[in-house]
Amino acid sequence: MTEITLKDGDRVEWAIKKFRRQVQRAGILKDLRKKRFYLKPSAARRKKAEAAERRLKRAMRKRRRR
Repeated sequence: MTEITLKDGDRVEWAIKKFRRQVQRAGILKDLRKKRFYLKPSAARRKKAEAAERRLKRAMRKRRRR
């Protein structure tokens, strides 16, 4: 659970910025987006394999440029 404690005199803008940073680091939004819809296990495996293939292709293109 992400929690921010404010003291007297703390600015609200600062607290919002800190809260957003903590949420991003914790991966809460990423997890929510991932779990927004049900994904069948077979589709999840396919999606994971496609992502791995994209990463591999990207790495190969980067190596060729050097």
